Amino acid sequence: MPNKTIYVSDDDLALYKRAQEIAGNLSQAISTALRRYVELEEGRLEGFDEITVRVGRGAGRKQRFSGVLLAEGGRSNKNGYEAFKVFRSRTGKFVLHADRRQQYSSVTTVDGEEQNHSGWRSWIGSLSSNQTWSMAQGEATLHVVDTVEDLRELIPADLYTLVEEAADQPTVEDLDI
Repeated sequence: MPNKTIYVSDDDLALYKRAQEIAGNLSQAISTALRRYVELEEGRLEGFDEITVRVGRGAGRKQRFSGVLLAEGGRSNKNGYEAFKVFRSRTGKFVLHADRRQQYSSVTTVDGEEQNHSGWRSWIGSLSSNQTWSMAQGEATLHVVDTVEDLRELIPADLYTLVEEAADQPTVEDLDI
């Protein structure tokens, strides 16, 4: 295996030492960092962004991928709302981030009685000190599909039309102006 010499400035020495402590092998840490850097920069040059979304219930967890936003939209009714974002990933797949929230809260009084509220009461709450509130409950999901057609049943029809139109567009169009 060939050897490469990397010169490190005094200002960066602590960073390299910490990387070695974490990774155990500085060469492996540098290779991992360079691999990620090259992937992100190549994607950025092709017009893709690093996308981070929250998925799961409540605070959930974060998931990250390289993609470009094609369209976004939503729908609501008296029970809550759904927000949709559709991306094209760097590998050509279509990624749907759906955030569904119920506009519903329950209020529990000190004596244990539960009261349910919808509409503005679920958002504003009560100022009474003997009540606890559970605000809008929901869940965010991430769906990865191979084709635009696979999205048809997952999103509203008007949003599907926008995605269908955007899917054939280049990620970046270079203008000679």
